[in-house]
This record gives sequence, structure tokens and C-alpha cells, in this order.
Amino acid sequence: MSTHVWQYLDEYREERADILDAVETVFESGQLILGSSVRSFEEEFAAFHGLPHCTGVDNGTNALVLGLRALGIGPGDEVVTVSNTAAPTVVAIDAVGATPVFVDVHEDDHLMDTDRLRSVIGPRTRCLLPVHLYGQSVDMSPVLQLAAEHDLKVLEDCAQAHGARHHGRLVGTQGHAAAFSFYPTKVLGAYGDGGAVVTPDAEVDRRLRRLRYYGMEERYYVVDTPGHNSRLDEVQAEILRRKLRRLDAYAEGRRAVARRYEEGLGDLDGLVLPTTAEGNDHVYYVYVVRHPERDRILEALTAYDIHLNISYPWPVHTMSGFAHLGYGPGDLPVTERLAGQIFSLPMYPSLRADTQEKVIDAVREVVTGL
Repeated sequence: MSTHVWQYLDEYREERADILDAVETVFESGQLILGSSVRSFEEEFAAFHGLPHCTGVDNGTNALVLGLRALGIGPGDEVVTVSNTAAPTVVAIDAVGATPVFVDVHEDDHLMDTDRLRSVIGPRTRCLLPVHLYGQSVDMSPVLQLAAEHDLKVLEDCAQAHGARHHGRLVGTQGHAAAFSFYPTKVLGAYGDGGAVVTPDAEVDRRLRRLRYYGMEERYYVVDTPGHNSRLDEVQAEILRRKLRRLDAYAEGRRAVARRYEEGLGDLDGLVLPTTAEGNDHVYYVYVVRHPERDRILEALTAYDIHLNISYPWPVHTMSGFAHLGYGPGDLPVTERLAGQIFSLPMYPSLRADTQEKVIDAVREVVTGL
């Protein structure tokens, strides 16, 4: 049987009754669009984060787009983020007409190098967009300090870090707003697309609710500022309500998988396992390792029917779609070096111990044989 970095079928079999009951609950409710399940999920997801406001949207990319728009970011503005991220982070900045500006990352944990932030803030900078990558938090203290000094907005990209904490504080609770994705692979994943934006600011939340519904204050009312059709699906919201109650268990399951990798692979020469930054509680959205012979390892593992991913092989600043930004080879040296060495091992809470042992044994055999 093929082994991949993620699959949901074992988890679905365990939770099938609850998932199907969620679907039945919605279908029997008589409300299929922006009904009680969306409202309840918004309330519960906000409460989970200790915040007063949450707006459910259709996917994580639009959570970023609407979050930026609700914070007043648009044409002529610059948004500082990282290139070592999924492309949607940067696509969202482009979608609102703003210009992404990149800062390099730390070699050990792959997170935004906040010591470099000050050097890229300019007169057009309006927003800092830290990405809580792979399941752990950026150090938000210097981000917030610089934002306060320069009157900048802070939008946290939490798509990969549901439930992660830094010194006990949940990601998504320190900026002006925070965007989440509920794509099925996520730590809190739906059975389709979904997203949300949380915020402590009532006016930001009011703008978000207008923007996700064409720009209307109420249904079939007047469009004030043109918005989007970006509503969270009622069925996905009800599924997410059920799964939110298990979020801490999902995170602990992922940590258990990470511990088994550390025990089984920690002594391999040349293979660098993930580092948890000081003060972080890692939730291991993906388990990203490094090796200078990455491509040879991935090719060799296919003989064991193990097929792995790279998160991410092409830094965003090197993509042809962003060539107009003017970045060239060597501009973000750590990001570029990591892109040539990183790859992801299977990581999900329902990963069977025997399947993981197969992966560990194969990786050991391949790496020692290089």
C-alpha cells in the first residue's frame, strides 16, 4: 500500500458517525447558507481564541484577502512577509493590489527572521504579515513592537498552526486580525474548503462581514463597498464545530508522531529534524526535515512505495508570476538554501504506528546508504 504525507480515511472511519450527523443536522435545519451552524462555529472559534469576533469565509486564501481589505490594505501599500510559505500568502497580497516585500527566515526553525524586519520597512509599508509556519509560532514580540513604532497593521497567517502557542498564548490572538484555513490537510481541517478571520476589533469584523457578502450590510441590501461571495459553507461549519472540540487531541496526536520520528531518526547523520523555537508549543502541521541529498532520497523512497512532498520547493520570490518584484538569486539566501534541502515526512494524527515504522526504516536505509 502506498504511503503519502497525508490521508484522511482512517480518521474519517473513526469519526464517521459524527461527521454524517453533522451533515444530517444541516440538511434537516432548513438553512443551507449562513445559518445557525456558521453562526455557532464563529462564536465557538472566537471563544476558543479568547476573542470577541470571528467571520467564517470560503477558504484560507480569501481569509487573507478579506483580512487585508478589512484592515485597509490596498493599492500602493507594501506588506512585509516571507517567501518560504505557500503561494496563497503572497497571492492574497497581490489580489488586494498591494506589493509583497520579503524578509528572510531563520535556518533552524524556518520562521520569519524578525531581526531583519526593521531593514525592510519603508515609507509605503502598511502591514506586517507573519506566517506561523509548519505548526509553530513566529516570535510576535518584535513584530508587534515594530508595528506600534511605525503605525502598521498586523495580520497573522495561521493557516498552518491551529492551536499552536507561544509562551502559552495562541497564535492569532496578538495581531489586528488573523486568517485561518480549514483545508482538509490542516490541523483543524474541513471536508472541503473553508476559512475564517478572527479579530479583537468590532469595526474590522463588521467590514469582514460586508466583504464576504458582496459588500452588503444585510442580505439583498445596498452594496456600499464592493465585496466578494466568500461565505463559509454551512455543512463545513457544522463539521468544523464538531472537530474543534477535538483540536487539542489532534495536536497531541501529531506531537506523538513527531516523538516517534525523533526516536527513530534522531541519530542519522546529515538528516536535520525540526527544531521547536523557544517558548513554542508545536502542533506539527507538517513534519519538515532537511538533507543536502534531498532529491536522491525522495527518488530512492519511491522504491518503497513512499511518496513524499516538499514544503516548499520554490520560494515565492523565485516564481515567474512574481518576477516583477525584482528579486534575484541570493536575495533571500536562507530561504533559497532551505528550498533545496527540505522535504516532509507523513504527518497526521491517525498515522498508524506500523506505517510510520515502515517510513522510519526506509528513511534510515536510504540515508545510511548514500
